[in-house]
Amino acid sequence: MNSQNKILNQLEGTLIVSCQALPEEPLHSPFIMGRMARAAMLGGAQGIRANSIEDIGEIKKNVDLPIIGIIKKVYEGSDVFITPTIEEVDALYHEKVEIIALDATKRVRPDGKTISQVFPLYRKKYRDQLFMADCSTIEEAEEACRLGFDCLGTTLSGYTDYSNHHDLPDLELIKQMVERFDIPVIAEGGIWTPEELKSVFDLGVHCAVVGTAITRPMEITKKFLQAIEG
Repeated sequence: MNSQNKILNQLEGTLIVSCQALPEEPLHSPFIMGRMARAAMLGGAQGIRANSIEDIGEIKKNVDLPIIGIIKKVYEGSDVFITPTIEEVDALYHEKVEIIALDATKRVRPDGKTISQVFPLYRKKYRDQLFMADCSTIEEAEEACRLGFDCLGTTLSGYTDYSNHHDLPDLELIKQMVERFDIPVIAEGGIWTPEELKSVFDLGVHCAVVGTAITRPMEITKKFLQAIEG
C-alpha cells in the first residue's frame, strides 16, 4: 500500500476537525489554532483541516495527525479564495501537508482560468500529492473526479451563487456523490450537531469535517442566542 492510500485509509470512518479563525476573529492566532488542534486530537479527531502556512506549522508542533491544508487568499476579480493559484499550492506542498484542498468549482480563478485548465498542471507537477476537491454541485464533483482528484468534498455547497439555496448539511449532494463516484467523499459544511454528523455517515461518506460547531466560539454563541431571540 502506498503512502497516499494509507493516509486515506487512515481517515476512513473518522472525524476531521477544522481549526481555523479569520483575521477579524478573536482566536486568530497560530498558537491558539495549535492548541485547538491539540484539544481536538485529545477529543478523538483523527485529522485536522487548517488554513495558512503559519497555522499549519504550529499545528504540527501540537499534533501528529494528517492535515488537510488550505490557504485562503482573496484576489480581486475572482470569487475563488480557497487555495486559488499555483502559488498557494506550491506553499502547501513544501509545507508537506498530507492533503491539499482547493476550490474545484466551475468559477473563474484569479488567473482567468478554470479548474479544468489548471488542475492537470498541478497533478503533473505534484504526482505524489493527495488533492481534495472542494465542490458545490454534483457536476463539479464529476469534473473533479475526471480530472484526477483523490477525494471529493461538499465544502462549497451553499457558498456559490448557484448553490446558495441548498440546505446544509447538503444530504442530497452527499448521497449523489457517494452513489456515483468511487473515490472517497468527505462531508463538510453545515454539520452542527452529532445527529447531523451521524446522518452523513449513514449515507456512506468516507469521513467528515466539522469546523464551526467545534472551533469557533463566537459563531457558536450566536447560534445559541438565536434560539432565545427568535
